[in-house]
Amino acid sequence: MPHVSIIVPCYNEQETICQLLDALYSQNYPLQEMEVVIADGQSTDNTLQEIDLFQRAHPELSLRVVDNPQRIIPAGLNQALAAAEGEIIIRLDAHSIPFKDYVKRCVDAIQAGLGDNVGGQWVIQAGSDEWQARSIAAAAAHPLGVGDARYRLGGRAQEVETVPFGAFQISLVDQVGNFNENLLTNEDYEFNARIRQSGGKIWFDPAIRSKYIARKSFYDLSKQYWRYGFWKARMLRRFPGELRWRQLAGAFVISFPLLALLGVWFPFARWLLGLEVVVYLLALIMTGVQLALQKRDVALLWGVPLAIATMHFSWGTAFILSLVSK
Repeated sequence: MPHVSIIVPCYNEQETICQLLDALYSQNYPLQEMEVVIADGQSTDNTLQEIDLFQRAHPELSLRVVDNPQRIIPAGLNQALAAAEGEIIIRLDAHSIPFKDYVKRCVDAIQAGLGDNVGGQWVIQAGSDEWQARSIAAAAAHPLGVGDARYRLGGRAQEVETVPFGAFQISLVDQVGNFNENLLTNEDYEFNARIRQSGGKIWFDPAIRSKYIARKSFYDLSKQYWRYGFWKARMLRRFPGELRWRQLAGAFVISFPLLALLGVWFPFARWLLGLEVVVYLLALIMTGVQLALQKRDVALLWGVPLAIATMHFSWGTAFILSLVSK
């Protein structure tokens, strides 16, 4: 049975880190064949104290903390990779809670040769009981919010472009290199792009499941999607062939001010802008109604449209600004 290293970048995660560690301790994979390497970006809250308390209470699980002075995710992943001793690497996040069979299913898929990097589905969980958090969690699992991302929407097991986190043999790093430290986010997608360009395969299995704790507020959501959009554009500069239809959100966002400006001189542009606004608002409203009925939560009527619009405009604006800036 292969030895597994679970690597986790972490910064100020006192609220969620023990949920992750509890889930790893409860895996149906032998504890003696697992280790957890946490790359901490010099947390200023009680994250390290929480990790220390967990370690004292659960000495059966090998748990180490390495320093990540750069305080960015790809650098933390590379620090953890350098310290890892396992044959198989499983990359997780401090906001994730893997199901009990997560590690075993990852190992089984790799040993079966299904993919060079394998991963599964996020089960999105609200960050709190507040209406904003519930709305964000619902929006983050709907196609209007996230496009065709299999790991958010589910579906059959299949080859895909990317998976969240991912599990792979350590030897893969020798072939394609470490995580790109020039990207502050989108490092997983870029890593998977290099795997695919080298002839490797990314495998999605919906039976490999983890809960993912979504952001609590629209403000936090806007910051998250601003980072996603900005660094997606930077990644596409290196891999322009990775451009997908869902990235056209950037063009969609810029069309509003562009049509408004053109409308000063061209009546057709004003008509087109009005049509675009009406269609977009109808799509948002219908999605809010659908999810409010499905989840029996009236707050989703207005919360989901606000969350999806926040995702679109934060991502799209940052994407466009990143493309035109140095």
